[in-house]
Amino acid sequence: MARTGGDRRPRLNGFTKRNAAAPAGFFRVEAAGLAWLDVPGGVPVVTVLDVDDTSITLERVAEGRPSSQAAFTFGSQLARTHDAGASAFGVGPNGWQGDGFIGNAPLSLRPHPHWGAFYAAERVMPYARAAVGQGSLDAAGLAPIEALAHRLAAGEFDDDAAPARIHGDLWAGNVMFTDTAAMLIDPAAHGGRRITDLAMLELFGLPHLEQVFAGYATAARSLRHDWRELIGLHQLHPLLVHAVLFGGSYGARAAALARRY
Repeated sequence: MARTGGDRRPRLNGFTKRNAAAPAGFFRVEAAGLAWLDVPGGVPVVTVLDVDDTSITLERVAEGRPSSQAAFTFGSQLARTHDAGASAFGVGPNGWQGDGFIGNAPLSLRPHPHWGAFYAAERVMPYARAAVGQGSLDAAGLAPIEALAHRLAAGEFDDDAAPARIHGDLWAGNVMFTDTAAMLIDPAAHGGRRITDLAMLELFGLPHLEQVFAGYATAARSLRHDWRELIGLHQLHPLLVHAVLFGGSYGARAAALARRY
């Protein structure tokens, strides 16, 4: 999700994002997430040249036109990034203490042993309540979300898969294609389910998406056979975050998704 506020200034050997009013840890958790996602054989990540409390400087990357082959390669590399794993659902990057951010919204990085309880407590209900508080979700829309949260917390959607190492905010704007490959930027990295990243790619669209999915399927160590049926479940959180940040129809879309599950 796009981060608003601050400015973006070019430097001779890099590109600086600066925000003097940034919350504590805003840029440092981004750097920690990029380092954590940088795994052998995984998707390349943008190099952090410098980071402090009010800015982060990243390497310049020459963007290119996405190709079918680059998308396939991205998918297979993303599977290897996920396969690097995490110690728990919701846990943040290695060495990071405290919570993080998704776009400009706070993001809990508290660990849980089970995915459903984590997703309900840390990803669904906090944003649903916030959306109600700002008027972008009404009581009728909250009801199916609460009902789904109960099912999640009860473990009805859990399985035996270990936590994956996910980007956490993998919309098209955070996938930077060069002429031959793809690179990750702006993560909300944590331990989660691999479907979460795939669902985000599908929610807002990505060129050659089916090639990404095909590449992913060839390389993933584990992927639920019914993962496409669960995409909507994993899109609930980003829709609620958008309802909090931007209002509009996102709250109603989140409620409609919740009713499906």
